[in-house]
Amino acid sequence: MKIDLHIHSKEGSDGHWNLKDIFAEGAERRQIDLLSITDHDSIHAQGLAIELARSYGIAYITGVELNVTFSHPGYKGGKPVSLDCLGYQYDIDNAVLVEKLEALRDYRKERAKQILENLNRAFAKEDLPAFTVADLDAIEAGVDGALGRPHIATYMVNKGIVATLQEAFDRYLVACDVPKMPLSLKEAAELIRGAGGKLILAHPNDPNGTSLATLTSSVKEQLQIIREAMMADIDGIECWHSRHDTETTAAYTTFARRRGLVVTGGSDCHQHPVLMGEVDIPDYVGAQFLQGLHAAVRGATR
Repeated sequence: MKIDLHIHSKEGSDGHWNLKDIFAEGAERRQIDLLSITDHDSIHAQGLAIELARSYGIAYITGVELNVTFSHPGYKGGKPVSLDCLGYQYDIDNAVLVEKLEALRDYRKERAKQILENLNRAFAKEDLPAFTVADLDAIEAGVDGALGRPHIATYMVNKGIVATLQEAFDRYLVACDVPKMPLSLKEAAELIRGAGGKLILAHPNDPNGTSLATLTSSVKEQLQIIREAMMADIDGIECWHSRHDTETTAAYTTFARRRGLVVTGGSDCHQHPVLMGEVDIPDYVGAQFLQGLHAAVRGATR
């Protein structure tokens, strides 16, 4: 069985491909059997994803990626950091979840305005033209899902301000960032569990940020943080990830299974590059979810 439970789409957030292309690639060419679209703060694409999964005859579980604010008194002086969590198998029609995600999406638009104001201050120091309301409208016009910094970075590349997305972040967007709407780990847990789903700590040792690696690079210390401050609010851990090494995966898998936590994995694919299905995830990860699904797993009938 081939599994990928962490994929982003253009319709929902900052993926580069639309859902039809994702499913064509994932189901037909990459032979993925169990899949989840996990867009940032958005379940806008879930209905279509369910339909496409059914048409391709693959198993699908609803997904979303939530950015949470977390702090621990033993690290960074208790200063809050951003972590990512994944919600799975929730009811896409849950009114509380839908309302909260709409509020998070609306806040992303206000955040984008503030980021552009910060960028204009940086541009003024370099005698670069300032962004205007028309620029903000153009950025929003290119967004199908939840607006984020990657969309601003893409616009900066298209305008010739920077040569690459990485340069946009390195030169401007890190320094000009504005915090997202605060969502605590407890609030995220209540939101997803209240909609009938499970909350999973995403890529806990991802060196690129929004992970426990921002508090400590020690996996042993990361696991201690989870024991001390997170167990009540998470149902599982994303152990397999495209930026987890084998030692990280082994440590987290052992920790999670000993404590009865769900273990998940995925590529975190934004289609740039296309990583779908390239993380080797064992079949038992799928078995945790497939027991509650009525969709057939294509691989079981081959």
